[in-house]
Amino acid sequence: MDPLTIGASIAAIGKLLDKLIPDKTAAAQAKLELLRLDAEGDIQLAQGQQEINKIEAASDSLFVAGWRPAVGWISVLGVAWNVVGQPFLAWISGMVDIAVPPQADIELLLFLLGTLLGVSGLRTAEKIKGVAR
Repeated sequence: MDPLTIGASIAAIGKLLDKLIPDKTAAAQAKLELLRLDAEGDIQLAQGQQEINKIEAASDSLFVAGWRPAVGWISVLGVAWNVVGQPFLAWISGMVDIAVPPQADIELLLFLLGTLLGVSGLRTAEKIKGVAR
């Protein structure tokens, strides 16, 4: 479910509670309970995703457990192409008179690589603090 839609729904329900419950303390408690239930749902969703990640990582199939490394290698190869390969071939193409090869979408590649490295950085921080196993 879309988090923005959920937030808007909770705000709308909060306004409805203000109208239905005249006592401000009771209305505030009802809103707090609503937020608690929403947070519990988010926690359950995250725990479910963690279990799926564990099952995927334990799989022997390259197509199940290997998709994260594949995204990483594709990102690295794409950045390497843009930084080393394409400029080198563009330089050579000027001397040999061939077409200049195209560049990859560097914004997309850096986004993918940055996302993967960011997650890895958080994992390293957890290991340093002794939170992760």
